[in-house]
Amino acid sequence: MSHDLLLALTALSALLVIAAAALKGWQGWLALKTRELDLRRAGPAESGSREGAARIEMADLRERIRQLEAIASGVDL
Repeated sequence: MSHDLLLALTALSALLVIAAAALKGWQGWLALKTRELDLRRAGPAESGSREGAARIEMADLRERIRQLEAIASGVDL
């Protein structure tokens, strides 16, 4: 009888440890997502890397427009 009780208590303890670890992971994931949302709401003014990425994207768009205009006018690139 005491062997069965010891086994049940060990299983319960293991379940509690796993549940605590899962809860800690869930809280960390929620904190990460909250931070991502806060950074997204803050906008590009607070992060210089976004500003640089926006400039590169604008340069790419300008190049595409230049190429499309050249194709429309019949100029061979």
